[in-house]
Amino acid sequence: MFKSIYQYRELLKTNVKKDIRGKYKASVLGVLWSFINPLLQVAVYAIVFPYILGASQQNYIVYLVTGIIPWTFFQMAVIQGTTTIKGNAGIIKKVYFPREILPLSVVLSGLINFFISCIIILGFCIFFGVGISWHIIFVPFIALIEAVLALGLGLALGAINAYVQDTEYIVNFLLTMAFYGSPIVYQLSQFSNAGLLAKIINLNPMTKIINAYREVFLYHHVPGILGLFIVFLFALVVLVIGYAIFRKLEKGFAEEL
Repeated sequence: MFKSIYQYRELLKTNVKKDIRGKYKASVLGVLWSFINPLLQVAVYAIVFPYILGASQQNYIVYLVTGIIPWTFFQMAVIQGTTTIKGNAGIIKKVYFPREILPLSVVLSGLINFFISCIIILGFCIFFGVGISWHIIFVPFIALIEAVLALGLGLALGAINAYVQDTEYIVNFLLTMAFYGSPIVYQLSQFSNAGLLAKIINLNPMTKIINAYREVFLYHHVPGILGLFIVFLFALVVLVIGYAIFRKLEKGFAEEL
C-alpha cells in the first residue's frame, strides 16, 4: 500500500488540493465557511444547551469550541470517506490508480482544514482569557490518532457503500448518535450516575480524543498518555480491518458503480 501510494503521490497531492480548494469553490465567501460553520454551531449550542443541560462548566464557550471543531473534522472525514468511491465512479471506471488514494486524500484535506480551524480555538482561548500554553504541541499527535481512526472507517465504509448505497444514510444517522454519545456539548460528569450509558460514553474513542484536546487547549495539562495510546491501538486495528475490507471489495468497484 505504501509503495503504491508513493508512486502515485502526485495524484494524492492533486486530490488533496482539489478537496481543499473545491469544497467552497462556487460560494461567495469561499474558504471562510471553514471558519463560519463551526462558529455558527458554537453560537447555537452556547445559547441553547446551558439551559437544557444546566451546564455549569466554566469557560463553556471554549469548552464547546474544543469539542465541536475536532468533532467536525472527524464527522466530515468519515462522511466524505463513505461517499468518495461512489462520487468518483467515472474516474474509477476509466483509469487505474490505487483506489485507497481517494479516502486518504479526504482525510488529509480534512486534517489540513482542521489545523487551519485550530486558529479559531486559539482565538477563543485568548479572547475568553484561557490563554495558550506549551501543551498545544500535543495537538498534532492527537489529530494524527483521530485521522487514523477516520481513515480506517472511511476505507471500510467507502468500499461497502459502493455495493450497498444505503450505507451513507446509515452512517449519517450513526454519526448523529455518536455526537450525542460524546461529551461535546455536555460534561461527562453529568452522566456519572447513568450506569450503562456512562460506560458507553467512556468507551467511545472520541471521548478520549476530545478530552485530550481540552486538556491541552482549555486546562493546559498533558493529556492522558495511556488513554490516548489505547485509542491509538484501537485506531490502528480499525485501519487494518478497514483496509482489509477495502482490498477485498475494490475488485468489484467498476462493476458495481
